[in-house]
Amino acid sequence: MFRDKLNFKLLNLLILLVIIYIIVSTSNWWGSIIGKVISIIFPFVVSFAIAYAFYPLVKKLQNKGVRKTLAVTLVITVTTALFLGLIIITVPIVYDQLLTLSKLVAKVLQDLSTKFSLDLGGFENSITNILNDIITSLGTYISNGTIDFVGKSVNFFTKFIIIYIVSIYFLAGMDKIRSNAKDILKRQKNKKVYNFIKAIDNDLGQYLQGLVIFMVIQLFEYCFLFWLVGHPNWLLLGILASITTVIPYFGGLITNIIAVILASVVSTPVFIATLIICIVFPNVDGYVISPRVYGKTNNINPLWIIFSVFVGGALLGFVGIVIALPSYIVINRAYHFFKDDIMDKIDDIKVSKKKSN
Repeated sequence: MFRDKLNFKLLNLLILLVIIYIIVSTSNWWGSIIGKVISIIFPFVVSFAIAYAFYPLVKKLQNKGVRKTLAVTLVITVTTALFLGLIIITVPIVYDQLLTLSKLVAKVLQDLSTKFSLDLGGFENSITNILNDIITSLGTYISNGTIDFVGKSVNFFTKFIIIYIVSIYFLAGMDKIRSNAKDILKRQKNKKVYNFIKAIDNDLGQYLQGLVIFMVIQLFEYCFLFWLVGHPNWLLLGILASITTVIPYFGGLITNIIAVILASVVSTPVFIATLIICIVFPNVDGYVISPRVYGKTNNINPLWIIFSVFVGGALLGFVGIVIALPSYIVINRAYHFFKDDIMDKIDDIKVSKKKSN
């Protein structure tokens, strides 16, 4: 009798409220623990993502008859050589261009302040100080040939070395990792889970491989274009265009706005040429190059991409923006893959409710 009078829905709601209260009241304790755990596993997650992105290159070499050990060595050697060569060649040029950039930014802010009667003194000083700090750090590196491994620098380069070494191990053992995961999934009674993971693997693999290729294309494309029109910051803008490729739509827009603003204080011909580049070539990238590089994974509604970027940024900041598109690819694939099952479940619930009524 007591059981019939007991309201289980209300009891479940009270239990849920108690759990939420406990979680919120102890957030300082478990939040710091989660933060520590994330900081520990982050290098390993990044390492796995790098190995996962470069694995198709190893596989292509193996398919052409190259032994696995040699294929992994070639990919690591070529990638490392390109990365180091890019740093050695670009650091002195970047240093010179940062000096030019500092002068251009100061000139832009002065022009804005004069034309629109704005008091930008504090903002101008902040930007100038930031640029001077960067220039001083680069100058120390170039003149001494060493890096001051103190404070955050130690932490950053330690993580970089860990990521580099662990990436090699992951890349060398990726065949075994994938094989073990495949065996575990195939043992499951529900084969749909295996097919789902396989589809996710295909989508993410294509996206990551395409992203790496597209970043390289963007680097050389915009470096060459801005150099061709005589933009004084052609290398910085090319690097920025490459890095901001990870931010869909907005990354290229940020680079173009900066390029046009800086060109406006150089000369009228450079400004006009830069403006043409920033109008024409994003369309070439979006409608010609990007679809060829990304393939089917680029076939996503732009509104959903923009929404996912905003959600990712609101929840996790810059990291959320970076992982927004791959996260959406996974969610979108999951929805379409299990759409029929979800609809069947909903229909079953509706039928059972009608019968009970």
